[in-house]
Amino acid sequence: MILSIESSCDDSSIAITEIATKKLIFHRKISQELEHAKYGGVVPELASRLHAVDLPKLLEEAEPFLNDLKAVAVTNEPGLSVTLLEGVAMAQALSIAKDLPLIPINHLKAHIYSLFIEKEAIFPILVLLISGGHTMVLDVKGYDEIKVLATTMDDSFGESFDKVAKMMGLGYPGGPIVEKLALQGDSKKFSMPIPLQNSPKLAFSYSGIKNAVRLVVEANQPLDEETKADIAASFQKAAIAHLMQKSKKIFKELKPRNFAIVGGASANLAVRKAFTNLCEEFDCNIHLADLAYCSDNAAMVGRCAVDAYELKKFISALDIEVQPRTDVI
Repeated sequence: MILSIESSCDDSSIAITEIATKKLIFHRKISQELEHAKYGGVVPELASRLHAVDLPKLLEEAEPFLNDLKAVAVTNEPGLSVTLLEGVAMAQALSIAKDLPLIPINHLKAHIYSLFIEKEAIFPILVLLISGGHTMVLDVKGYDEIKVLATTMDDSFGESFDKVAKMMGLGYPGGPIVEKLALQGDSKKFSMPIPLQNSPKLAFSYSGIKNAVRLVVEANQPLDEETKADIAASFQKAAIAHLMQKSKKIFKELKPRNFAIVGGASANLAVRKAFTNLCEEFDCNIHLADLAYCSDNAAMVGRCAVDAYELKKFISALDIEVQPRTDVI
């Protein structure tokens, strides 16, 4: 069994995964959303302090499995340095105390493996990763064969939802709030620009849509509920259209047999529907992570660690480092 730890942002999570069967034996998660909501976003120092309290609680729950462990895995990149350190410190202590191999896990790679919890991995696969921190298309041929085909030039898809929600005073996290509100609105009410629409560049950009929303919000003060819903619907339509336009170019070039959407924002049902239709158009199999595993969690870290264990991707407990950013997945 492998014990996995996730603390890259504001979710404390620990999981136990069986190596041979890939079965998820234990999984617990404590979200900090309510603590950060009052500040309108994640406060790194607060998140770190909460991890220091919550991770030991979760480890205590996992205590019955500790004597059967073969390795410890932990997210060490990318993420918030101060929060990554909490998980890494616990992993180091367990590795040394129980003389277990330590497996460093890239957070973005773990999101890819959210597709394969309790399943065999499927490669090659084209992956759209959308979250609060990232928007990228990945050509994944194997654990160590991941190529970034397109990424964002500024804001991420998920980040833009949070910022639009903040402009309208809707609360945090903004993604689910804007998505729900969009269902009640008229997506044709306000014209929003589709970024890079006439550019051949394979990249994403959400700063322009965000600025367009700001102008609409300022022009329609005070905002009533109907206007908020119309803004949410118009924004979401443009945000997804941008994803679709750039992804379609990649589909035409690569003609993938398998495609997936991962990351926290992949829980957006409108996104899932749009890409399901795109995959039908290109006769491509679509793979979606269970909604429970879209946001940050240790189950995906553990599943990723199973393949890493088989490849002997170990590191000394004294050598592991945290990396807030990484160019390699």
